[in-house]
Amino acid sequence: MKVISTNIGQPTSFTWNGRTEKTGIFKSPVSHPVLLDLEDVKGDTVTDRKHHGGVFKACYIFSSDNYPYWKDRYPELEWNWGMFGENITIEGLDEANLLVGSTYQLGSALVQITIPREPCYKLGYRFGDQKIIEAFIEHGRPGTYLRVIKPGKVSTGDLFQLVDKKEDSLSIANLFSLLYSKEKDPDILSRALNCEFLPQRTKDKLSRYHKKGA
Repeated sequence: MKVISTNIGQPTSFTWNGRTEKTGIFKSPVSHPVLLDLEDVKGDTVTDRKHHGGVFKACYIFSSDNYPYWKDRYPELEWNWGMFGENITIEGLDEANLLVGSTYQLGSALVQITIPREPCYKLGYRFGDQKIIEAFIEHGRPGTYLRVIKPGKVSTGDLFQLVDKKEDSLSIANLFSLLYSKEKDPDILSRALNCEFLPQRTKDKLSRYHKKGA
């Protein structure tokens, strides 16, 4: 898998439900390497630290393979890499093969797979259509957040190479489906709740379904 683009966002103000908010989802390709640090990508905009950035969401990656599908749905937009707010666009990324807790070499950084992206109204604002949230969930290709084990720089053309695969872990595709399915698969739910690599916030969300006997 190869890095197609590194993307940085500048703060953008917009009005939502009568109040002014800021977002860093408007990212654009940069020609220089980006530095993956322990809690964010240096130079990038993270306006909402409650839901973005931090140890388990230090970097967001998305597959370039998904772009043709979305370009067909939104041909009127001006397209470039970074459209989904990803810090790094990677060719060949497949969520079904990304196992939570697995580690990868990304440029000179060592990173770990954590959780899928859960779309919110800011993605809808980015695309000028709140219906994209439901479509994004249905498409099932959310990309993934990364934990940065060892900070390092990433450039276009760098490889995303597996270092340590957690064979008994669940995939990002499984986890994304679990988060949004009305009927939770009890086996996958149990595996998620017992996964040492998932953030407690995600486990707390899923545990509510577990207590209901899902």
